[in-house]
Amino acid sequence: MSRTEAPPLPEPLRVPVADSHTHLDMQDATVEEALARAAAVNVTTVVQVGCDVAGSRWAAETAAAHPAVHASVALHPNEAPRIVHGDVEGTARQGAREPGGKAALDEALAEIDALAALDHVRGVGETGLDFFRTGPEGIAAQEESFRAHIEIAKRHGKALVIHDRDAHADVLRVLADAGAPERTVFHCYSGDADMARICARAGYFMSFAGNVTFKNAQPLRDALAVAPTELVLVETDAPFLTPAPYRGRPNAPYLIPVTLRAMAGVKGLEEDTLAAAIYDNTARAFDF
Repeated sequence: MSRTEAPPLPEPLRVPVADSHTHLDMQDATVEEALARAAAVNVTTVVQVGCDVAGSRWAAETAAAHPAVHASVALHPNEAPRIVHGDVEGTARQGAREPGGKAALDEALAEIDALAALDHVRGVGETGLDFFRTGPEGIAAQEESFRAHIEIAKRHGKALVIHDRDAHADVLRVLADAGAPERTVFHCYSGDADMARICARAGYFMSFAGNVTFKNAQPLRDALAVAPTELVLVETDAPFLTPAPYRGRPNAPYLIPVTLRAMAGVKGLEEDTLAAAIYDNTARAFDF
């Protein structure tokens, strides 16, 4: 089987569910094809997430055109340092760019602010901190951007969507210091069980992706086990993090049932019960 071949459609869920985080603009299928495949397995709603100004514009436009799509808009944590300091080697998919300094970051944040005001934009993110790809020289720009997104989310009454990679303590510190919005979602939750308890006490939603199915992901499953069901979401982060047994092949919203069934096993819940709870949780988180 080719590693580039799309996995087959899983058995449909009996209860509708939502994909709380996907990147349709990075997938091979058209939006219409992706939504049709998802609907065929009862994934009836997706949250399309922007990672830069252009992607956030696209997310907003796509949500405006498709009732099954809700948008979240932001500068990804790794985008902020690229805007400020440049990326002369073109390591990101957007290619090389020159340093723009704080003025360029402020301009980009102003556009995200304007997009966040739109009715069909339901989230501000993915934002947060990423110490895996960004070195010490980029941390200040990341935190400045993160704090600006928190204020944008609160100003417009939108969900805050967190990207947290190798930065758990600092993400929690900034949220506590700045004051988290009423609805905060940890996208692709990557903390352990102790952090899940902290998030639960704060009322943060925790969204689990396909990596919860990976053999080496027992700490994630332990976190899921202690996370309150009313704060649990499911996502693909497609085209990334394809669940086992399809790891390494292209991910898409129609594969949500694979991850959800694994999550139901961890939680000791019936598949239908978890699907219904997750749909309600996602609707609460993103106010749709």
